[in-house]
Amino acid sequence: MSLNQAQYEAIVHNQGPCLVLAGPGSGKTLTIVKRIEYLIKKYKVRPEDILVITFTKYASVEMKKRFRYLMKDEHVPVTFGTFHGIYYGILKWAYGFGPQNLLSEEEKYALLRSVCEQIDAEDLGDSADEKEFLQDIATEIGRVKNNLLEIDEFVSTVCRPGTFREIFRMYEERRKKEKKIDFDDMLVLCYQLFKSRPDILKKWQEKFKYILIDEFQDINQVQYDVIKMLAAPENNMFVVGDDDQSIYAFRGARPEIMFRFKEDYPDAKELLLNVNYRSTQNIVNQSLKVIGNNETRFVKKIEAEKEKGETVHVQEVRDPVEESLYVISEIQKKTAEGIPPEKIAVLFRTNTDAGALAETLLEHNVEFQMREHIHNIYDHFVGENIKTYFQMAVGSRQRRDFLAVMNRPNRYIGRDSLESGPVSFESLRRFYCDKSWMQDRIDQFELDLRMMKKMAPYAAIQYLRKRVGYDDFLRDYALYRKVDRKEYMEVLSEIEERSKSFATLEEWISHVEDYKAALQSKAKNRQEAQRGIHLMTMHGAKGLEFDTVFVICANEGSIPHKKAVLPEEIEEERRLFYVAMTRAKEKLIISYTKNKNGKDCNPSRFVDELFVGV
Repeated sequence: MSLNQAQYEAIVHNQGPCLVLAGPGSGKTLTIVKRIEYLIKKYKVRPEDILVITFTKYASVEMKKRFRYLMKDEHVPVTFGTFHGIYYGILKWAYGFGPQNLLSEEEKYALLRSVCEQIDAEDLGDSADEKEFLQDIATEIGRVKNNLLEIDEFVSTVCRPGTFREIFRMYEERRKKEKKIDFDDMLVLCYQLFKSRPDILKKWQEKFKYILIDEFQDINQVQYDVIKMLAAPENNMFVVGDDDQSIYAFRGARPEIMFRFKEDYPDAKELLLNVNYRSTQNIVNQSLKVIGNNETRFVKKIEAEKEKGETVHVQEVRDPVEESLYVISEIQKKTAEGIPPEKIAVLFRTNTDAGALAETLLEHNVEFQMREHIHNIYDHFVGENIKTYFQMAVGSRQRRDFLAVMNRPNRYIGRDSLESGPVSFESLRRFYCDKSWMQDRIDQFELDLRMMKKMAPYAAIQYLRKRVGYDDFLRDYALYRKVDRKEYMEVLSEIEERSKSFATLEEWISHVEDYKAALQSKAKNRQEAQRGIHLMTMHGAKGLEFDTVFVICANEGSIPHKKAVLPEEIEEERRLFYVAMTRAKEKLIISYTKNKNGKDCNPSRFVDELFVGV
């Protein structure tokens, strides 16, 4: 097990604070477990005195496995855990908390929903999606707690500041009344415990005399403040991370804390693991070229252990469908060369970017697996409406179908006019027999369905939009919901674009149902051993590596995301792109589209940065 000079220096570091900058593929896990071994065997540190903190249970289990393997499965009582797990353990000891006190995610969202129902709808902002709104509120509540912010000074971007403060206070009041703590409270309560009870803090300081932290760039303010108290007074804190891979600002993570570490501990040793053992020279050099455009970072000179390898390939395609077909053809070339599909990954910024690809993979019977939920565009109410119209056009007369679209656009048809079973247009005419203007609307509704029945899906959607007036309905609905209608129009245009390859409405309906079933099946079996290429977001790919990586939808508005505006937000987006690039070991292909849903698109500024100086 050979070590380079930087790894060796990190492993043999004895006492006091140490900051290890560990670039992608630099062997940081090996360095950490070898250091634990060195502490025990060379410096005679008691294993019980050592605490190793990671950010996920999975990483903690893997770290422990690596350490046990190194120690030849000998039982060595080093404590491994996550920040939340360790801090919760301290709270259990201090307050007697148990599972009954933990607020599950389901309970948390039910509580938030209940609180928001008591708020005037006009004060709740402009989100059209309740689930997304509640997620955004939960994220901001977490941000307040994780950064130890004063609620009266926090400015919400989800709804009016005063409204957010009211939601926060009501949520906290209800949570405390039920004697529950949420995920973020584990951190805040531990902080408050240590601040108010020096005697308890001293006990835990004496228990953990050596602290090692992995992925230090992901730390948030309250985690850092607690760990600083815990490590005092000896400050035997060994932190390993890469500021260039700090991509969790939405959880409160801030790369500035890594810079603060040097300010808080001026005598801290600083080391750089500067050899990338994962990727080829071309991939390492090109990824450094991009991340070098960030201003807030430690400057690093990283070398690749591997040969130059293939050049990073950037592919321009016409639209998402052509992009999907291109990716499939390249995957087939790779598998023909003997690369197992499981060693190939397709990465994207958000799960909505993967829709066209997932559909095309299913159509071409290309196996894929996914760790995260992939957004099904047909589950959007716009997709549901189009499917209902098509079902009615081919003959469905179910009451639920009439209820779904009879007033989209508004035809002024009342629920009381519908029979309890299947509904006929004749029964509607009889109900409105004394209103000639309603007879005309019902006649037109039936005629529109007959017209659509004869059309291919693409033509039928165009007819629905322009002739039936569905575009006008979306505009009015957006005004009513006080949201930007652009989101609705983008969904509609994307569904229209994807419908081009289908000849009949029945074929399209069948495809939509099969696609939904396939995604549900993959989501259900996500935890089981799966085969095929990996589809995942850039966030989800962090910490993983693959022989071949495709980065799709590398367009402005996607990466960087359209919501990223401030300089620090753009820098985080660039770090995310860097993380995606550095997942590749041998081959990296980046693609962008020239057109999406009939609109011209530009390549990402990060793609442009690859070509500067070429």
